[in-house]
Amino acid sequence: MATIYLYSIVSVIAVSFVSLAGIFTLSLKEYVLRKYVFVLVSLAVGALLGDVFIHLIPQAFSDIGNATYVAITIMGGIFIFFTLEKILHWHHHARGEEREETIHPTGRMILISDGVHNFIDGLIIAGSYLISVELGIATTLAVILHEIPQEIGDFGVLIHSGYTVNRALWVNFLTALTAIAGALLALLASNMSNVWVTWLIPFAAGGFIYIAMSDLVPELHKTKGPGHSFLQFIAIFFGILAMLLLLIIE
Repeated sequence: MATIYLYSIVSVIAVSFVSLAGIFTLSLKEYVLRKYVFVLVSLAVGALLGDVFIHLIPQAFSDIGNATYVAITIMGGIFIFFTLEKILHWHHHARGEEREETIHPTGRMILISDGVHNFIDGLIIAGSYLISVELGIATTLAVILHEIPQEIGDFGVLIHSGYTVNRALWVNFLTALTAIAGALLALLASNMSNVWVTWLIPFAAGGFIYIAMSDLVPELHKTKGPGHSFLQFIAIFFGILAMLLLLIIE
């Protein structure tokens, strides 16, 4: 159990430090970043879907056994992530209509959204390690790969919303630390019962499907050139291949 605690905490700390990817954007010209960030997004799509269909869903079917229950839980994960995003958008529009602010409400929406998503990521990562170390590593890798382009984009939104560079990096890092809280909650709850961990896996699969297909794939469609599209296919393939290689290592 001590090994699981160590792996889980180290993994969520690594994910938290991805929030500092905004520093990377400072060393690049904006047009260079915009030109090539789609490769990272494509890689994230492949990793998320690879983790879902190669690791999480097969594990859920193996642990739960009832295909109908697994399917309902996956759809529940998709619906909850959809609802969460809707609520955050409603909050953003309501705040935007109330008053003009130095800090644009979009910045606060991004921070709230990141905090909740990172907390859930922490739950999912620790829950995966409680099933097996290999599943935990695969899920951590998938989370990191989708966090990198997201954090770079969020950093840009925070700057656009009125935050200074230092403040944007600091508040983004603080919201990332909620992943540690999520992991600790998962580990503490597992001491009382491991049943909920079994159901967390298909829920996580639903959340990853929603993120990949609702948030990331539409971004890829904004890049329409044949050359860029080919690079997207290659990056998605390598994301899936990374998840497949982890399965072989198991």
